[in-house]
Amino acid sequence: MNQEAEWEPKLLGFLCKWCSYAGADLAGTSRKKYPPNIRIIKVPCSGRVDPLFILKALRMGFDGVLVSGCHPGECHYQTGNYRARRRVAITKRFLEYLGIEPERIQASWVSASEGGKFAEVVTEVTQGLKEVGPNRVFSERRLNGAKTKAGSTSTARAKQG
Repeated sequence: MNQEAEWEPKLLGFLCKWCSYAGADLAGTSRKKYPPNIRIIKVPCSGRVDPLFILKALRMGFDGVLVSGCHPGECHYQTGNYRARRRVAITKRFLEYLGIEPERIQASWVSASEGGKFAEVVTEVTQGLKEVGPNRVFSERRLNGAKTKAGSTSTARAKQG
């Protein structure tokens, strides 16, 4: 079989503990079906998700990142979800500048009572990542960087010895 055909995207979700994480919990207890591709990190607020967290997730080999929080206007910290929305938009533009598909990052707003919506969001994001394909950009750069570092290290050792 073709390795591409067997590939399943790896998704990292940063979920606000007040709404989206509770929505994910409701999806699970309600036995809503959604892809098992997501790994979840509970954060105090979606506004606390630093763009560097998103970039690190992509560097670690995740194919996409979902940032999910309370609906706009309903944030437990008043404006955290507005901050998250701005940060996601800026990070998408930065990724595009780097030559990485901005579709790898998604934002959604899921309340604690919307378990079904959480399942739908994960399904849609996973399907979108299947269309985009595997995250090869950072893995290729890491390999190229490792070759460069190894070469410079051996050169430095040769000069010393």
